[in-house]
Amino acid sequence: MSVTLEKLRALKRQAGATVATPAAHGVKPSAPAGGAAAGADGQAVTPCSSGNAAPAPLAAGGRVHASPHAASAEAAPSLLPHSDSVTGPSTNATAAAPGPQTAPHADRATGEPRAAASAPRIPAGPAAVNPALNSLRRLLGVRERRPSAPIVRGPLDRDLPGDEIAPGLRLIETRLAFASPSAALPLAFARRDDAVDPASLMFFDTETTGLAGGTGTRAFMIGAADWHAGGFRIRQLMITTMAAEDAMLREFASWLAPGTVLASYNGRSYDAPLLKTRYRLARLSDPLHGLDHLDLLHPTRRRYRGRWENCRLATIERELLRIVREDDLPGSQAPMAWLTYLRGGASTLLRRVAAHNHQDVVTLARLLLQLIEAQAADR
Repeated sequence: MSVTLEKLRALKRQAGATVATPAAHGVKPSAPAGGAAAGADGQAVTPCSSGNAAPAPLAAGGRVHASPHAASAEAAPSLLPHSDSVTGPSTNATAAAPGPQTAPHADRATGEPRAAASAPRIPAGPAAVNPALNSLRRLLGVRERRPSAPIVRGPLDRDLPGDEIAPGLRLIETRLAFASPSAALPLAFARRDDAVDPASLMFFDTETTGLAGGTGTRAFMIGAADWHAGGFRIRQLMITTMAAEDAMLREFASWLAPGTVLASYNGRSYDAPLLKTRYRLARLSDPLHGLDHLDLLHPTRRRYRGRWENCRLATIERELLRIVREDDLPGSQAPMAWLTYLRGGASTLLRRVAAHNHQDVVTLARLLLQLIEAQAADR
């Protein structure tokens, strides 16, 4: 199949490549219709076929005359159907340079035609590399050169204080040398005209999974303290499984009697309603119903409001009772400590929660006596 100059130009426009015209190589273009074209010295030159590699005829003086189709094909080999053509202007220079030369496919020694050999493939240039890919490779290389040191984990500390009195329920009981008052305690500081027997007081505080309240919040620790047998007894119930909540509620109910007077700090608004909800969800009778409840938050606010930044229990015990806690875990971190233990973590923080709850109930007893003394001093 013959390739005309017009077809090469059309292919050049489609491919966007620059193809040298035959005039640039000293070859006249052939006629559009006809089997032969006149060479530079007037002799006829047969156009080359795209599929055969026939030797070109030699003109006078040894000059090789090639058809414009061959010159254009050599100038833009990438446009021809041959996939192994050699790019570059080397064949054009051979066709245009004067002097005795042999045909492109002829043997240099004998001048006889030889079979056309496939030209060597020229390796493609380096592909453009994405800068983002190089940055990613550098980052990965840094991580490979500097791997993170493996974390060596020792055995987890899962020990908890107290004794297990039921599956998943632990009882922590301690005693302090804190003698009980000998007389009944007047409640004038709470704007009440009666007095309370110290033996009937039950100071209590809870540690819960949140402060929102409602059915989604549960108490995982209940601390209670009372004067018993000449000293101050602190008992704490702590559950280590969800299923032990019923056992904890039953055990706490056994500590209460019809004449028990509850004492708390904001317990009337938070702790007591929360426990009542848990008893109701467990389908147990409410032992708190009908019990007298002395909330120390309200008389403390009436007496000391505006003296310190707030009336939180930690502030009151520091400023009024001169009690400074060491290594105390804030109550806001108690839910996280308990949930960490339930998920298989260490018990370090949970032990600190127990210590925090222990100090809370002890502070309640000291605050009650301080309020009674302050009220007596006013009279």
